[in-house]
Amino acid sequence: MGKLKIKTGDTVRVITGDHKGSEGKVQKVFIDKNKAIVEGVNMVKKHTKPSAQNPQGGIIEKEAPIHLSNLSLLTSKGETTRVGYRMEGEKKVRFSKKSNEVI
Repeated sequence: MGKLKIKTGDTVRVITGDHKGSEGKVQKVFIDKNKAIVEGVNMVKKHTKPSAQNPQGGIIEKEAPIHLSNLSLLTSKGETTRVGYRMEGEKKVRFSKKSNEVI
């Protein structure tokens, strides 16, 4: 498994699949599964039984994980880019390969 180039808090765009074109912020990254949960993307309906937290039960909508290969990082201008790493002095930084800016 290679290095993950997407982190929690990044703004990403879905580049392939059913949700192609939609954008959102990464809420959680599952390193072992190579997947991430993106805000408002890949919504699924989950049927919940009545419980102490949710006495009514019913159907709730929540985000399902989406594979990292289907996501692309966005630059500050809102265009998709690949991610590179370089050393700036003593610090290792991520940068956009398209615009060369530090992310």
